Amino acid sequence: MATANDLISDSPSLDNQDGATLAHRDLRDDEFWREIPAFKDVSKEEFLDFKWQMKNSLYGERKLMELMDGLAPQEFIDDAREGFKKAPMAVRVTPYLLSLIDWDDPLHDPIRTQFIPVASRLTADHPMLTLDSLHEQADAPVQGLTHRYPDKALFLPLDTCPVYCRFCTRSYAIGTDTDTVEKVKLRVNPKRWEEAYEYIENTPRLEDIVISGGDTYNLAFKHIENIGMRLLEIPNIRRIRFATKGLAVMPMKVLSDEKWLDGLTRVVERGRELHKQVVIHTHFNNPNEITEISRQALNRLFERGILVRNQTVLQRGVNDDPQTMALLVKRLGEINVHPYYVYQHDMVQGVEDLRTSVQTNMDIEKYVRGVTAGFNTPTFVVDAPGGGGKRGVHSCEHYDRETGISVYTAPSVKPGQKFMYFDPLHSLSEEVRKAWHDEDARQSMIDDALAKAG
Repeated sequence: MATANDLISDSPSLDNQDGATLAHRDLRDDEFWREIPAFKDVSKEEFLDFKWQMKNSLYGERKLMELMDGLAPQEFIDDAREGFKKAPMAVRVTPYLLSLIDWDDPLHDPIRTQFIPVASRLTADHPMLTLDSLHEQADAPVQGLTHRYPDKALFLPLDTCPVYCRFCTRSYAIGTDTDTVEKVKLRVNPKRWEEAYEYIENTPRLEDIVISGGDTYNLAFKHIENIGMRLLEIPNIRRIRFATKGLAVMPMKVLSDEKWLDGLTRVVERGRELHKQVVIHTHFNNPNEITEISRQALNRLFERGILVRNQTVLQRGVNDDPQTMALLVKRLGEINVHPYYVYQHDMVQGVEDLRTSVQTNMDIEKYVRGVTAGFNTPTFVVDAPGGGGKRGVHSCEHYDRETGISVYTAPSVKPGQKFMYFDPLHSLSEEVRKAWHDEDARQSMIDDALAKAG
């Protein structure tokens, strides 16, 4: 397999990059969904209706299998059927996303890779993986509110999404129970929310609230407005972020759900009156996810003065080569989305095949820096397991490429503690992979890394 450095060395020189440089402007603008037999008679008007998208989302193994019959090779269908049984996340995919998958080669498609598990690609979890690797529950003073950074908290008002990502860091709570995980319940419950508001009001150092879940796309417009207005009323709150993957997986909601968009707009406008910032954080991972429909949706938000930032997760087979990440960053800029973060894939169960090494992250960051303006260049980070928070990928105190252990500190978050990230086993030598399954050898590698970190 080619390394990131190999791919960088093969990239064209500046004087013959015109084709690559302009590729970000080439957004898909055909009626691509008609290539799916089940959607071949769906009009553009229907396809752009968020209610039609929600009604026809593929939820669960049976519906997805029915749609794939005759569309994908039988070998792939059998592979996916076995993958469902081992996945920690339930499966839900919108018709929009499903139509963007290359069904001539679904096994290698970057969109399929993120949402539909196949048993043949799954690999054994790293021994250091945990279900809640970021300790969100341990850092929650009340249910559904994680307070880790001094002035910021994560508020989780719900536990459902328009789609379910295989790699979700919140697989301990999001979606329905699966064969491998019984979920923590975070249902829509205004009474539960009041406990979070009370904590925020009584914690004056809090200034910044991320409203996530789940996905705020799944909140009714009245809840969007009520939550936003309630938080804006709290004197110490200066910034609110509504987090949603919806713009990447169902952009037509912004185009056709006027009540939801108007509710969000009223919150943004009220924030502006109070000189408080209200923005959207979204989640595109691959350039293929950005179409002309995406542009139209983002244009509506832009016209209303709503700022949108993006948080990408680095994933093997999705965006782990420099050219793909650079194209994604440029394409985000094309639709007025600010590339904010690129995350090292969190250490969550059941998706070891999607993780990359920290070295891959470092190599890609070096390549991407300089392809566009600095303000449109994302920060590449490791969200330190154990609740250390986001650390710049290059800021590790020590990184052993052989054992795959990187050590980070977080002086302003949890002073005096060290946090370790562990590269996926598939990126290590056979000898080291075996050592990780030996408790004594494992502890020796950890102790050595901590000692060298100082």
